[in-house]
Amino acid sequence: MQKTLDLTEYTVIAPTAPIAVARHGWRAKCLQRLVRLALPVPVTVALPFDTVRAMASGALPNAARIIAEFGPGPLVSVRPSPENPEWGGPSTVLNVGMNDALHARLSDSHGAEAADALYLHFVQAFAIHVARLDPDRFSDPLGPGALEAALEAYADETDEPFPQDPAQQLSEVMRSMARSWEGPTARLLRQAKGAPAEASLGLIVQGMALGVGPGLSGSGTIQFVEGVTGQPQVTGRFRGQHQGRAPHPGADRPARETLYLTTDPRGPALQDAAPGLFADLVAMGAICRKRLREEMQIEFAIEDSQLRVIDAVRVPRSSRAAVRIAVALADDAVITREDALLRIEPRALSELLHFQVDPRVPRDRVARGIAASPGAATGRIVFTATAAQASAARGEPCILVRRETAPEDIRGMHAAVAVLTERGGMTSHAAVIARGLGLPCIVGASEIRLSSRDRTLTGPDGRVLREGDEITIDGTSGDVLAGAPAMLEPALDDGFRTLLRWADAVRDIGIRANADTPDDARTARMFEAEGIGLCRTEHMFFDEDRLTVMREMIFADTAGDRRSALDRLLPMQRADFIALFDIMAGLPVCIRLFDPPLHEFLPHDREGLRELAEALARPLSEVSRRVEALTEFNPMLGMRGVRLGITMPEIYEMQARAIFEATIAARRRGAMIVPEIMIPLVSARREVELVKTRIDAVAAAVRNETGGTFDYRLGVMVETPRAALRAGEIAQHSAFLSFGTNDLTQMTYGLSRDDAGRFMGSYVQQGVYAEDPFHTLDNDGVGELLLIGARRGRETRPDLTLSICGEHGGNPESIAFCRAAGFDYVSCSPFRVPVARLAAAHFALVDRKTPQDAPMAPPSTR
Repeated sequence: MQKTLDLTEYTVIAPTAPIAVARHGWRAKCLQRLVRLALPVPVTVALPFDTVRAMASGALPNAARIIAEFGPGPLVSVRPSPENPEWGGPSTVLNVGMNDALHARLSDSHGAEAADALYLHFVQAFAIHVARLDPDRFSDPLGPGALEAALEAYADETDEPFPQDPAQQLSEVMRSMARSWEGPTARLLRQAKGAPAEASLGLIVQGMALGVGPGLSGSGTIQFVEGVTGQPQVTGRFRGQHQGRAPHPGADRPARETLYLTTDPRGPALQDAAPGLFADLVAMGAICRKRLREEMQIEFAIEDSQLRVIDAVRVPRSSRAAVRIAVALADDAVITREDALLRIEPRALSELLHFQVDPRVPRDRVARGIAASPGAATGRIVFTATAAQASAARGEPCILVRRETAPEDIRGMHAAVAVLTERGGMTSHAAVIARGLGLPCIVGASEIRLSSRDRTLTGPDGRVLREGDEITIDGTSGDVLAGAPAMLEPALDDGFRTLLRWADAVRDIGIRANADTPDDARTARMFEAEGIGLCRTEHMFFDEDRLTVMREMIFADTAGDRRSALDRLLPMQRADFIALFDIMAGLPVCIRLFDPPLHEFLPHDREGLRELAEALARPLSEVSRRVEALTEFNPMLGMRGVRLGITMPEIYEMQARAIFEATIAARRRGAMIVPEIMIPLVSARREVELVKTRIDAVAAAVRNETGGTFDYRLGVMVETPRAALRAGEIAQHSAFLSFGTNDLTQMTYGLSRDDAGRFMGSYVQQGVYAEDPFHTLDNDGVGELLLIGARRGRETRPDLTLSICGEHGGNPESIAFCRAAGFDYVSCSPFRVPVARLAAAHFALVDRKTPQDAPMAPPSTR
């Protein structure tokens, strides 16, 4: 026998009833708030988590006692009430209690059509969601004989007539919803939304507001802001003689008239048909906004001109709307500025910085990949960097499509409006460079097939796209779309800037940008970065005019020949630094000296080698041998960084001179620049000593030659585990240590970030690593090296400036770690600066609310 629960376990929702989100769910608590606001909410009963869990195990509630709360012959609805609205839940069931006797009474009072609609709606919903019968047998729209056919189909399928006892109906509905919540499919779906495995469900039983009747009747929703833009606007719907949503696709409901909410030339409106009721809804919206401190979407029903509030939920909104709404609420003193900041997820700001595909338009998806860099762009397909540059020269937007990108593709990426690669992960070359450039990017689109010979892209459905065809890259969702769907412009409006200004007032860690070019620097200033934390000078040498000179320097046979080539690069470098200093207007600029292995500047295909031989006036065979000789087995661990600076000191000397001469030029124009020069890939103190001696000598020479005065700061980019462990020694000659977490992660793990994507998903899935360490900073391993390096460095030099400047710098989790470790600033790509500013403010605000006896602490260094 099934056990019947003693339902002292339900609560009638009243202003002082003991309703709690942690026991009854979000919907129950929201309805109680509406009752407290004296809104016309029908009688509502809340069943707690424990009761619903018991029903899923087979126990039946005393449904007759619940039905009795609603008076004689009621109709009720049953709705889910999980702890978090994002977790979803079983479908709502309306009109519970409908039977032959009530159908007859409603036919007399409301008319046969309305009564038939109510009964048919319930029979179909009960058959599909409770009895789990074939939906195809219960899909007939309302019409002559439809109700009788549905009742007969139910009897045929179950070998018993449709239940007539309202208490039995309610018991079976509630038990079905409880079991549905515990089913494996439902568990997987809500866990994908972030719900814990043990997430619980409450249920709401509410008296029906029918929305049908002889006078003005119907149901609808209303909200007072637009959900995509956040602009003040009455939106929603009202359908006369209509009740709820169809229980399954294809089911129809009588909808005698769909009214606009506000006066509209296109048709009748509720505002005109019932101005008093419309005014009541507007007043209710204002009450909810003020008292619930949120923009709410109100679900309502009107029965013979009587208004009832069925529910109210937070207005669904895009990221841009969320910012506008939060700022508006704070400006109106409905919430505090601190609350407004905490309501916006920092990563959500990424969507505001770029064009986005309008969510209201249809999408023709060609393929899907990993959303590696947010934003959307439309352009014509090109398959090479050269084609991208040619397209940009013609003023035609293009999308660079590659199997995977390499350093020589950077010029093409600069020319393109978006990037798509067949291979790669979140930390692949294409992903990292695209995020730095602010380009929409999709990587790992393994569904597509590229043919470089035919210059075609084939989608998983067999659709073939050719070079020149127009596509759209949605780097926020990972969708590759055909054609040019409507776009939303970036939302860098007053609300966005106001929110970040509030964030700056409370954050307590600096935010700089990684910027390699004047365009990057201008973007950094636009997003109000506090300086440049990493300028990678090698990116300045990939322009066509410089690349030829760079290759001449690489092929030089003597130090003197190298100096001759570098002398030609000097004015170019100087001009680069002058531009950066002018743009940053006195803010700090940290310049990393040349880092990559020289082979990255050389061609590797036959055509490129032939062009290089012609440019250098050397035999092709000699050029091929030299290129082969410069190619390294493991370039990441080879002749690069400070190793180049020591073995070919002319390179660093040229760069130092360019920096100092640019500093003098900037100072003469009024910009008080103190450049920061960063030595890459250090692993020993002696390396720093050697480079420092040469740079000091160049500084002295420039001062003597120009008569100018300037200061500069010399520091180290900590990218090797040994540099972190020996930070105390290295700090003797360093004003700052900036941790390059990209290479430090590679060397700590012994992994190449470009290759790790081939197996990293499997590793994370099987729990080897909690997260991809190239995407989220590894606090326990790499983080411990940061802490050791920071502690030992400051033991030697208490005024040592500490920062991180790798790809992790813009991640909120990394910012939390750096704050706790006492770092001075983080540096990230320009388009991640707003995210970092808001994330830093979040952590500062959370710290204020955290008890002093429970401080946020980094992992132990022991």
